[in-house]
Parts: sequence; C-alpha cells; structure tokens
Amino acid sequence: MSRFYFDLASPECWLAAERVLQDVPQPCEWIPVLARDPLPAFRCAEEESIWRMELERRARALGLQKVRWPPEVPFDSSFAMRCATYARGAGKTVAFALAAFRQAYCAGRDLGDPENVLIAAAACEIHPRALLKGAELRSTREALERASAEVPGQVPVVVEPSAPSQRLGG
Repeated sequence: MSRFYFDLASPECWLAAERVLQDVPQPCEWIPVLARDPLPAFRCAEEESIWRMELERRARALGLQKVRWPPEVPFDSSFAMRCATYARGAGKTVAFALAAFRQAYCAGRDLGDPENVLIAAAACEIHPRALLKGAELRSTREALERASAEVPGQVPVVVEPSAPSQRLGG
C-alpha cells in the first residue's frame, strides 16, 4: 500500500492531497507528520510572493477553490497534526485532513487556533470533546513523533510499495 506523508502547515501538502485522491492508482495510507520545513526557504519577500502566485495558479489548474491564505503561513500545526493523528486512529484521516486543508487554504483559517481545527473535525463527524481529549493523549503524541521520524525526506511525499519515494511538488 502506498503511504502519503503530509503536514497541514504546508500548502504544498494541500495540493498534493487533492492530487493523491485522483492520481494514486491504489489504496493509499495518509500519514500525518510534523514537517521539519513545511515551506521552502525564501531569500526575500518577492520570492515568497512568486511562490504564492505559483501555488494559486496550480490550485486553479487542479480546479480547486480559490486560495485564501491564513494569517500566518506556516502556522503552528502541532495541535492540528495531533488531531490528524487521532483521526487516523479513528479511520478518518482523509476526511479530516481534506477538511482541515480546505479550512486553512480555501477559508483562510489559522489551524494553530483550536476552534478552526474543531470546524474541520465537525465536517467529518468527529465529536469535538473526543478530538480534544484524543489530541492530548500520550499515545497520540507518540504516534505523531514516530511517524515524523520515519518520513523519507520533505513533505509532501508518497512512498509506493517497493519503489523510491516521490516528492509531490510542482
């Protein structure tokens, strides 16, 4: 089975997530991780602006909603990624991740704010109290740490069975 590693703080992961649904020909396990570097390194504001325009262009080409940037990019995704890890244990990784990505990059909401994460959870029928409790469990934290340690390189990445990993940029 293929594995797709993602961090909600990365707009590149959002675009990759939307593509994975269409382009990966077999079942794919979505694995939440805390990326070391959720964004490319920019030398100046102009370079970041060009990157944002290119990401917006790619979103349009995929037929996605218009990009609305959250106040900070990247935002602190630690809570949201613990929630995604909890959702993974409940078998709702894909639904939660897509709802959260769309809250961040289509609604312009900061997923560093727990209220915005709870909106994403509600969209995939995860009870808010269960999510809040699950995100604070030691087992959830440890599962996220293990997954983050095993990710092969930069996110977004899809690892095919018996094949090298493929970075899903560009």
